[in-house]
This record gives sequence, structure tokens and C-alpha cells, in this order.
Amino acid sequence: MTIPEFEKLLESCMDAVTPSRTEEAMRYSLTAGGKRIRPLLLFEVLKGYGADPAKGKEAAAALEMIHTYSLIHDDLPAMDNDDLRRGVPTCHKQFDEATAILAGDGLLTQAFVTLANSSLTPQQAVSCMKILSEMAGADGMILGQTLDIAEETKLTWEDLVRVHRYKTGCLLSAPLMMAAVIAGHEDAVETWHEAGNALGLAFQIQDDILDVELTAEEFGKSNSDEKNDKITSVTVLGIETAKTEMARQYQRGLDTVRSIRGFDSESFAAMVEAIQKRRK
Repeated sequence: MTIPEFEKLLESCMDAVTPSRTEEAMRYSLTAGGKRIRPLLLFEVLKGYGADPAKGKEAAAALEMIHTYSLIHDDLPAMDNDDLRRGVPTCHKQFDEATAILAGDGLLTQAFVTLANSSLTPQQAVSCMKILSEMAGADGMILGQTLDIAEETKLTWEDLVRVHRYKTGCLLSAPLMMAAVIAGHEDAVETWHEAGNALGLAFQIQDDILDVELTAEEFGKSNSDEKNDKITSVTVLGIETAKTEMARQYQRGLDTVRSIRGFDSESFAAMVEAIQKRRK
């Protein structure tokens, strides 16, 4: 499934929502562009298993809704207080804080409506809902956010890894795990979770590096970590060691993927290597 096709799918998902100011804010954030890394990873896993990527289109849309909701809430004044996301004003800046909260809530719940109405088998839909709710919920991404806002001034690298494992790793693991279910390889779900944890840590370290190296305009979002004096991979490790650790974690993730039986990893690895070279 191509990115333009996926963008049309997201638009159609929003067309199913009753028009309102909240729906407008949901649509604004969901269709603002972005790298669509999580949906693309889901499609790549399906391809590697020899399955039609279009089988995962609703799961990918649901995943992107969850991701976008998390960004809307992460940008709020009570969290990171960011002004720029995906190169445009954040949801609470474009609308208002109350509408942004409702838009995040709306996308969170609409994700499960989308999965429930998907073309997946009932068993696949339930399994994907379980994965997505666990990875995004109180023992997943939400736990990472909780640890992140409660951070102390003297975090160790191990402490920060735990934050990143939940805050970023869980939602990067979800597309890999869901795709394994859709492709009929539930036996490999935990291995995909392990790979997602490594790739998620690498991705977050990379974000921390880019936050230092690029301007907000180049990065497409606010450099809020520096503004908020947040502890990051760069502040704990230093930028050169952070770059080394990023490369190590990307390699660890790819090594895990290559160990999965019955999976052709060539195209998936090429995508991950392209992500590793990103500059935004």
C-alpha cells in the first residue's frame, strides 16, 4: 500500500466521524503528514511474510490514530508545551487546549472503532486490539509518559532506557506484532516485540540527537527538550556516545528480525537503514 493510498484511507476514516470542532481538530492532526513510520513498518512486515500489505490497512490506520493522539497530548501545556508538530502549529495552538484534549480522546477511541469495523477476521481483530491497547495503555506508552514527566534530575542511562522502552518502544513494537498476527505468525509476536524495543530505543536516541543538531524548522517540531531542560540520551551519554548507541540498537533490532524463521527481511532492513539516515 502506497503512502498516497494510506493518506486517502485516513481521510475516509475521518469522513466517518460526525462533523464537529473536535472532528476538525482530529482531522487536522491526523492528516498533517508525518513520516508514517509505524504504518510503513506494519506493511513491510506483511510483505516480508509474503502477505498482501493491504490486509493491514485498517490496523495501520488505527495505529496512526493512536500515535497522533499521543502527540496531541504530549504537546499540551501540561506536558511538553510545544508549538510546532509536523511542521505546522500543534493542535492546541491551532484550536484550543480543551479541543485538543477532546481530539486526542477522539482519535484514541476511533482507533478501536476502525479495528472493529476492519476486514480482518474476528480473531485477528481481537488480537490486534489486545496488542494495541497493551502497547498504548497504562503498562505501555502511558507508563513511559508517566515515567517521563516524573523524571528526576539524576537519571542513569538505565533509567532513561526504561522510559524510552515504554514511551517509544511500545508503539514501534505494535505494528510489528500486529502484522505478525495478520500474516498468521502469532508464534513470532514476542520476538517482534523484542525487535521493536531495540528499534524504538534507537529511534528515540536519534530524535534526541536531531533535537540538538537541527533547528525546529528543520526538524519539523519544537526543540522542547532543551527548552524544558529535559534529560535525554545526549545529556546523559554525550552526542558521540549517543550516536554509537543508536547504531548499536538499530543493529540489534535488525539482527533480531533476521533471526525470525520464514521472514524475508531484505526490504524491512532497507527501510530501517533509511530510517537510521533520516534528518527529521
